[in-house]
Amino acid sequence: MNNYQDEKKIVMNYFQALEKASLKDVEGVLKEYTSENYLWRGVYPFREQQGSHAVATAFWIPLLKSIKRLQRRQDIFIAGTNEIGGEKWVMSMGHFMGLFDEDWLGIPRTGKMINLRYAEFNCVEDGKITQTGLFVDIIGFMLQAGINPLPPSTGTYYVYPGPKNHDGLLFEDANPEEGIKTLNLVNQMVNDLSELNKNEEAGCPPHVLERSWSEDMIWYGPGGIGASYTIPRYQKQHQLPFRNNLKDKEFNGHVCRFAEGSFACFFGWPNLSNTPTGGFLGLPGGNIRADMQVVDVYYRDGEKLSENWVFIDIPYWLKQQGVDIIQRTQEIMNPKLV
Repeated sequence: MNNYQDEKKIVMNYFQALEKASLKDVEGVLKEYTSENYLWRGVYPFREQQGSHAVATAFWIPLLKSIKRLQRRQDIFIAGTNEIGGEKWVMSMGHFMGLFDEDWLGIPRTGKMINLRYAEFNCVEDGKITQTGLFVDIIGFMLQAGINPLPPSTGTYYVYPGPKNHDGLLFEDANPEEGIKTLNLVNQMVNDLSELNKNEEAGCPPHVLERSWSEDMIWYGPGGIGASYTIPRYQKQHQLPFRNNLKDKEFNGHVCRFAEGSFACFFGWPNLSNTPTGGFLGLPGGNIRADMQVVDVYYRDGEKLSENWVFIDIPYWLKQQGVDIIQRTQEIMNPKLV
């Protein structure tokens, strides 16, 4: 039986130290808790950073300058052994909450409370964090600040809750048999959908989803897509637009995939490659193939999956096709007049 208490304590101590740190102390906190060859992966425009100095300079210090008195509001905290590489990982999901008092990524400050949705994966080896995957929902953040860089979404974006039963903070290790059960169910679901991708079928019969999903499933999608409730609405508002308007889908694998208790999670770098044919996100198609970085966090209630929190680095997917919504927002909101 694996024990994850040491890894969980290291990550929790790191979170607490980072939340208490002043701007000048951020790099020191990172250096204390991370390894010399620390690899950090983040959404566009941050991408890959190597070492504590680069991570502090590129991501944490600018974020903490912009969002004052930042708090990490966790909804899910789990650990497990990576099914891909065998390392121990800790995953935290929730929101960074604070006062949006300084512009961030060209997004004008509001002077009001704001939430930045996040999912953070930390690999712990020999007492140090050696890898991090930190995904934040930049479009969701923009929407809260009153900026919508995309056409109207098929679902509804809002500040998403944690699991219905409020049981996502597994500071104590869960029964390993429950985690195996959850991961088997997730893998069954992924395999079902992968088979559909191989066949390039236009739709997805509802009974395929019903094998693994509760009829009252909730899918919490990224800003630009939004959330959907029940299998029929999920299919209408996300799955079928995704399946029908993207072609040549290729699954590239995951960096990390594990489960603990009733929760499972994974992320890839990239998970998927595809080519838009038109209609997805309300945008025209093209022949430019692009990679998708995706996070999925699942909650199993009984014998079925009931909730799914999803992060897609949509800004990066669009950037590869020549549309940089972050740069465009900066230019529009902070124009240099001639």
